[in-house]
Amino acid sequence: MYSYIIGNIVEIESDCIVVDNHGIGYKVFTPNPYAFCENSEAKVYLYQQIKEDEHLLYGFKNREEKELFLKLISVKGLGPKMALPIIAMGSPIGISDAINRENVLYLKKFPKIGDKLARQMILDLKGKITVSGNVEETSTDEVYEALLALGYKDKDIKGVLGRINKELSIENQIKEALKLMIK
Repeated sequence: MYSYIIGNIVEIESDCIVVDNHGIGYKVFTPNPYAFCENSEAKVYLYQQIKEDEHLLYGFKNREEKELFLKLISVKGLGPKMALPIIAMGSPIGISDAINRENVLYLKKFPKIGDKLARQMILDLKGKITVSGNVEETSTDEVYEALLALGYKDKDIKGVLGRINKELSIENQIKEALKLMIK
């Protein structure tokens, strides 16, 4: 079993990266391949899935993402190909918070996650996922990324981030930021 690989990112595709390590190119499926920089060295945390007909590598920028991935694939009915988009679209803290607060609506926003699977995630993982890190910093990052995805400019977003209430949920922080952006 692999823990991580350090190598040059030689190729970035829509769902994976290719990591060159001593002349061998490893195809690694990752939640967000564009988080890596092409032609630069990176440490990629790995999970290896061995099936009867294929061996796959899944890679992550940090241990926190990998740990969340491992928890998610332990849920009955949720495999690696369903866990990657969850990690790509949500933050570890947001996902953990949704599971621990039994927020089914948040979990259902992810592709292929219906009511039944969202409830199964809560049943299997509630109280088992703890994410370390600065919640305020992560929530600010999520709000920033959401506004950027909506087409707002970096300068405008940074001007609003300091004025929103960090105690609110991520969704409400985004709503508050959008109200401030419109003014």
